[in-house]
Amino acid sequence: MILTAGPGAVREILVVLAVALSGLLLALVAAFTPWYHAPSEPRRAQVVELQAPPVASDTVEPNAAGSR
Repeated sequence: MILTAGPGAVREILVVLAVALSGLLLALVAAFTPWYHAPSEPRRAQVVELQAPPVASDTVEPNAAGSR
């Protein structure tokens, strides 16, 4: 069976391919372009103070749940 496509069908396929390729290009640009300003020189290491969260028994009153 031989099928023929008219000029409208060929144009539609070309539009679909063009939109697909432009979407792929936009996705690649979004994936590989840095969206933030990268510093020109590396920053020095800094000391960070770590603190543990408070224990639950220190922050909750003993009768807070049954007071209502």
